[in-house]
Amino acid sequence: MQGVEPEAFAIAGAAIAPGTARDVAFQITTLATGTPSALAIRVLHGARPGPAIFVSAAIHGDEIIGTAIIQRLAQECDPQTLAGTVLLVPVANIFGFMTRSRYLPDRRDLNRSFPGSANGSLAGQLANIFYREVVGRCTLGIDIHSAAIHRYNLPQIRIAAGNTRLIELAMAFGAPVIMESPLREGSLRDLAHKQGVDMLLLESGEALRFDRLSVETGVAGVSRVLAHLGMIEADDGLTEVGIPARANRSVWVRSPRGGVAHFTRESGAPVRKGDVLGCVTGLFGEDAQDMVSPVDGIIIGHATLPVVHQGDALFHIAEIPHPERVGARIESITEAILASEPEGPPEALLDEDEVV
Repeated sequence: MQGVEPEAFAIAGAAIAPGTARDVAFQITTLATGTPSALAIRVLHGARPGPAIFVSAAIHGDEIIGTAIIQRLAQECDPQTLAGTVLLVPVANIFGFMTRSRYLPDRRDLNRSFPGSANGSLAGQLANIFYREVVGRCTLGIDIHSAAIHRYNLPQIRIAAGNTRLIELAMAFGAPVIMESPLREGSLRDLAHKQGVDMLLLESGEALRFDRLSVETGVAGVSRVLAHLGMIEADDGLTEVGIPARANRSVWVRSPRGGVAHFTRESGAPVRKGDVLGCVTGLFGEDAQDMVSPVDGIIIGHATLPVVHQGDALFHIAEIPHPERVGARIESITEAILASEPEGPPEALLDEDEVV
């Protein structure tokens, strides 16, 4: 409400005054050396009242593109002009981040460990702190992931199916692709849904790498969501909407033989059923075998390593009926939602490390 003064934001034993920012930390556990470990959070508490949201990265410790995005947001977001509160978590899985690994030292996947337990495993303790101290304080979360090592993902937003508000927020974010899929038990999105917290999941880029497209898409997308929520004074991008590729089904194209792959298409390319995506040859370039798209759609991920075994998953294609319409201008957000409605029931999306 106009003219209402926000209260201080209480977290980690600190009271953060309106219009200020502060870094806080939650101790998690002690390492094998006895050294304490902590989850670091920057709190941007706005000078005006508004919602609380979080932006998190590196739940999988080698998926570091979100760390670069949050570094930019931390420098560009001014709490004195902000309405509401933003919690920035640049590294959720600090243990995997230090060892450049997807997993924690106990070999558990943090994104399958929610809500965790204060007295549980290392993954359980970290998940429980993140759940209580971050998710529990917010009404919206934006969690940032990347493809696995030696793979690249086109920037894409993944959301729970059937949530109109999330579709609108995903449209505002402005990534090229919106993927709808069921929630996975133990994941952050699943926990947030059960707690009534909406979640956008950004997939973009490659493990252990920064790239300009992913960083710029992420920073601009989060900023547009903040604008759409009225938290910052900026354009949310919905006055001149471009139709994103919106899908709820995808397919993997695998190597037809072992050898050396040569790609003629890459992430972001619209394809029609039967289009050649590349070929795989023997070591001397002999016996080339083509890879073709089995569906109409858009390539949302591809392998970056050309040395392949037979059966390796090399292309990830989101199935959409009219790929040539992606990015077309449209008059309103309502029309865009209807124009890009996916067909058929949603299917679960696997992480790249889970593709066999």
